[in-house]
Amino acid sequence: MASDISTYNFPTKIRFGPGSCHELTTELAALGIQRPLIVTDRDVAKLPWFTTIEDSLRDMAAVTFSGVWGNPVVSQVTTGVAVYQDHNADGIVAVGGGAPMDVAKAIALMAHHPGHLFDYEDGNSTRPIDQPIPPIVAIPSTAGTGSEVGRSAVISDDETHAKKIVFDPQLLPKVVLADPELLLGLPAKITAATGMDALTHLIEAFLAKGTNPLCDGIALEGIHLVAHHLKDCVTFAQKQAAGEEIDPAAHLAARAGMLNASMMGAISFQKGLGVTHSCAHALSTLCDTHHGLANGIMLPAAMRFNLEAEPEKFLRMARVVDPSAENGQALIDWIVVLSDAIGIPSCLSALGISTATVSELVSIAIDDGCHPCNPRPVTEADFYAIYQDAFAA
Repeated sequence: MASDISTYNFPTKIRFGPGSCHELTTELAALGIQRPLIVTDRDVAKLPWFTTIEDSLRDMAAVTFSGVWGNPVVSQVTTGVAVYQDHNADGIVAVGGGAPMDVAKAIALMAHHPGHLFDYEDGNSTRPIDQPIPPIVAIPSTAGTGSEVGRSAVISDDETHAKKIVFDPQLLPKVVLADPELLLGLPAKITAATGMDALTHLIEAFLAKGTNPLCDGIALEGIHLVAHHLKDCVTFAQKQAAGEEIDPAAHLAARAGMLNASMMGAISFQKGLGVTHSCAHALSTLCDTHHGLANGIMLPAAMRFNLEAEPEKFLRMARVVDPSAENGQALIDWIVVLSDAIGIPSCLSALGISTATVSELVSIAIDDGCHPCNPRPVTEADFYAIYQDAFAA
């Protein structure tokens, strides 16, 4: 109901609450969008609520591009740009998790810019971002990347699977319709993996080098929300799958908590990320591991590496999840217990990944752009040790 929907801006306008997705036509009209391209992935496109969103735009000249799956690659963006241009679209509705969100941003960038997407890679751009970028309205269906409130898109090379980041403030969606009802049907495994992605963003942002007390405060509150809601979300999903009765109000509250935590993670990591993400990016590149799952498995080993560098910050985070915590190790212990409770594998071997891949993983991770913000410098030998720890866990 409308009375359950609230509005806040940071700086994106966020309409948060059950039923907020039904405000799509109103928000598109306010932005002057008449010919939207809906960008989603092939799984979301099959869901009944997505059909409802499409039907709500039947009086507009809307078209859907659902050619997104897995870790998004350049060819998906290229195909989406062609659909955008053929349709003569004037805006984008991004619906789904991190993959369609990132592809939607990349389509928006390339709709009016020449050349190859990677010509605009953050920090290595060879072309200026100086053409109009069409407005985006984002409707998230997972609580993980928080890409709906982010200014960047992470897209992989089709051949090498190397991840590249495209960044520009104009890529930030104009409006987010954050409707927790859309998350109620998420399977337990996706709920767990995306939830650990959000948690990793929050923890790494808080630990990242540099000064940004605004991000630090947001990160701590986000960790608090994960501690209170992620396990419940996974439990509710498991019970749903088993046909057991659940409390709909409690389930909705838990999903709402994680949806906020996810956005807070994406907002806070503008401060920076760290070694966990560098390790996870290498796993996605080499082994095509789901990003959130890779973060979840690597997080304990990475935090064991980081503990000595920031014991006071670890203690502050530990006391968010357990007010009686006496040291920072309590945070790592909590992460391990939470991971086990929600079904995140305890080691890389559980994914069928061989220790023979460590050298390749290290060579990719050392070149990743996230670990320079890590609170403790990470050498090649350190990466070896962190991966070995993750295999032995």
